[in-house]
Amino acid sequence: MEYQNILLDNQDGVLVLTINREKAYNALNQATLAEMRHVFEKGADEVENLKGIIITGAGAKAFVAGADIKEFIGINEENGRALAQNGQDIFFLIERFHKPVIAAVNGFALGGGCELAMACHMRVAGEKAKFGQPEVNLGLIAGYGGTQRLTQLIGKAKSMELHLTGDMLKADEALSLGLVNYVVPQGEEVAKAKEIIEKIATKAPLAIAKAIACINAHYDETVDGFAYEIAQFQACTTTEDFKEGATAFIEKRKANFKGK
Repeated sequence: MEYQNILLDNQDGVLVLTINREKAYNALNQATLAEMRHVFEKGADEVENLKGIIITGAGAKAFVAGADIKEFIGINEENGRALAQNGQDIFFLIERFHKPVIAAVNGFALGGGCELAMACHMRVAGEKAKFGQPEVNLGLIAGYGGTQRLTQLIGKAKSMELHLTGDMLKADEALSLGLVNYVVPQGEEVAKAKEIIEKIATKAPLAIAKAIACINAHYDETVDGFAYEIAQFQACTTTEDFKEGATAFIEKRKANFKGK
């Protein structure tokens, strides 16, 4: 697939995905979402020795300032449902991806942009970043999972406040609430995210994938998270990586994991 709205930069196995619609404050139109779907369904698998993915926005003002509202004009009950379902499906692909996905939030992360950041496994924010779900100002609510993920991350009361008022959070507030993992000087978001991914890449790849799956299982009402953890722990014990990791620990050396 030829990408028109995103840029991909493979930095030694760390794939930096930049939403490249700077003039539109990187708003998520349907074409951009389709390109992101392709990356997480197929494109990322073509990256040799993939360590993880960083998602960021072009320019200095916005990570993603929201969905492209021009595409919302004329939506009705039928296509409105399809629109929200499509967004949720793509963001679930990100949330369930087997390698770490980190949002490098370099500016406004509003509406669909906040939802995109929350679908990532971690978030690194620049000191000028701002987060919010202002959909009520348009007579809408979040549709790409925002009501659920924001509540999971910061709790019911504060999530309720932000969704009902449409207010924005500054980066330091987002950090204090647990919405972001780190706040860094403006312009250093990608570098910090890459540092985290490089650290994770020294660990056992199969164990990393299973840890992501188990943590996500906590929020899946159809899954017994504790039972799922037992099954995945058992699966880890059959891997070559476990044998290598345990042996390396006993021998007091660095493990050489191969993802097997």
